[in-house]
Amino acid sequence: MAGVVPINPKPFLTNLTGKAVVVKLKWGMEYKGYLVSFDGYMNLQLANTEEHIDGVCTGNLGEVLIRCNNVLYVRGSEDEDDDGERD
Repeated sequence: MAGVVPINPKPFLTNLTGKAVVVKLKWGMEYKGYLVSFDGYMNLQLANTEEHIDGVCTGNLGEVLIRCNNVLYVRGSEDEDDDGERD
């Protein structure tokens, strides 16, 4: 992954709080919602959350808590085009 620079997660998540995010789990599914909060362990609370498996929305979950050890990555969803692909 050329060009990927590790960053400090606390300021990164603080900056994303209140914004739309995509959280990908180790198991392959993605959760798209608004980051409400996170704790010192990096557990994530999302609101208005949708679950996506293999790119297909499987339903609206509302408010969810994602345990930190299940997370592969977190990114802002404003990085997506209309077709769901990243720039």
